Amino acid sequence: MDTLSLQEVKSAPQNMVMDSLFTDPWTSTFNKILCRQGFIIAKTIRLQGIILIVYTQLKHVTHLRDIEAQYTKIGFGGLWGNKGAVSVRFNIYGCSVCLVNCHLTAHEHLHHHRVTDYNTIVNNHTYHVTETTHILFHDYVFFIGDLNCRLDHPPDESPSAEEIAAALQEVEKDKYAALLKYDQLYASQELDEAFVELTEPEIRFPPTYKFILGTDDYDLKKPSWTDRILYKVVPNNYENITLRADCLSYNDVPHYTVSDHKPVVAVYTIKRLLTRSLMADVPRATRSMIRMRTALVKPADTPEDEAGTSTPDVPEGEEEEDVCDNVDGVFVSDEVMANYTEKTVEFAPVVRIWYIGDADFRTQCISDPFEVCSKEDALVTIDPCEQASTSSSSGKPTTATTDLFTDFTGLDVTKLSRHFSNDLSID
Repeated sequence: MDTLSLQEVKSAPQNMVMDSLFTDPWTSTFNKILCRQGFIIAKTIRLQGIILIVYTQLKHVTHLRDIEAQYTKIGFGGLWGNKGAVSVRFNIYGCSVCLVNCHLTAHEHLHHHRVTDYNTIVNNHTYHVTETTHILFHDYVFFIGDLNCRLDHPPDESPSAEEIAAALQEVEKDKYAALLKYDQLYASQELDEAFVELTEPEIRFPPTYKFILGTDDYDLKKPSWTDRILYKVVPNNYENITLRADCLSYNDVPHYTVSDHKPVVAVYTIKRLLTRSLMADVPRATRSMIRMRTALVKPADTPEDEAGTSTPDVPEGEEEEDVCDNVDGVFVSDEVMANYTEKTVEFAPVVRIWYIGDADFRTQCISDPFEVCSKEDALVTIDPCEQASTSSSSGKPTTATTDLFTDFTGLDVTKLSRHFSNDLSID
């Protein structure tokens, strides 16, 4: 899955009106790129300039459950959404995941406000899933955004922005520990004020704020690591498995110069539960054979003449041997079970499912499942249900699915997953 977190997207009244009628330019650009990689939108939520977009591949859709979004305004005492947070929670392959995108209070001297912001967000975001009603109750939590934490040196040794920039030029092998010891986020964790539950991989990139637009030169403000990606894992939520999140990379994007921030990118792998729905990973020869054993079983309360079998005669003076076995509470004659038959039946695997649910569901959710990336692409719209019914008779060529974009925000992934679960009994 891919998650994109944006802050300070244009949110003037005229922009908000246009974006309510049309997809905002940032989301449209990401859609056009990611659709060709086989991704679709699972959920998106926006709070003025704060946008969180969750992409997934179509093969994971049937494993998504309970998708829910939430937001919190913290600007102007909670009245305005220029600062705040949005979140999306869901279950995937049996594990619960919560993604949070936030933009906290700015300015170096207002760090106590950022502490309050964090605690307000983690307490106010509530969800309807009983086991995960709050952010920190999930198996996996990823806390992303412009946290606005600055470098806070002691007053008697506070360097200027120029001095910090000069010190950064002398850093070797991406070792920034000398500066990070003054980071306000780390200080809050040590004092148990905020971000205590979260972990951050080692920072091996220079401060991401503040740059002169169009250049790689720092502005007059102190360079700081304002843009961060933190995470939390509850490893022992389940028996016989230990959950784990491994960070493969955590870097900035230095060539990006259209903002006074440098974007930050992280790649994680998370451990998931093994459920019955993952049987596709089992070799076909193993999963396609079902053994069936049949035999005439005499119920315990059935008279002998009705059952068609009788207990063998026992000569006088000899003890009667135990001739019946108890199988799951039912007495079964050894003579009967000696003649059982065993058959092996092989079923062809299901390659593709074209139709899900009843006609009402199709009308509500899959009436137009694909949409074109952009007008320039001039691609035809394909309905997979119609294609399935006409594929045998029509010789019309089809367009590659990598050129199509499926917006599951309109199609409702939650409802689709529920129908998959009800109709196909997939966990």
